[in-house]
Amino acid sequence: QVTLVESGGGLVQAGGSLRLSCAASSLTLSTVVVGWFRQAPGKEREFVTAISRNAGSTYYADSVKGRFTISGDNAKNTVNLQMNSLKPEDTAVYYCVADLRLGTVTTAGDYAYWGQGTQVTVSS
Repeated sequence: QVTLVESGGGLVQAGGSLRLSCAASSLTLSTVVVGWFRQAPGKEREFVTAISRNAGSTYYADSVKGRFTISGDNAKNTVNLQMNSLKPEDTAVYYCVADLRLGTVTTAGDYAYWGQGTQVTVSS
């Protein structure tokens, strides 16, 4: 059974940084598409970023481009999300997602596997 577990969320001041990590069991993250979505209270879930190491590609929402970086750690079978220059509008629950196929990376329905989420709160 595939499970994804996020870690690294927390409370940070605006302008600060956080590093999220997604660990997987029964799934080798270097061989699949891995992404992050987020959902703020009262808002729809939105795409943040994704990585396909098979395709050699990374994808970012315009709202995080230049501030967030997604990367993989093959030795630990994790995918990390480095978040810099955080803004209050980045406050949300962040979900790690994965799928065997490279579909439309910005579409939540294209990911078969989801973690439980980790809370990120950015104070002003």
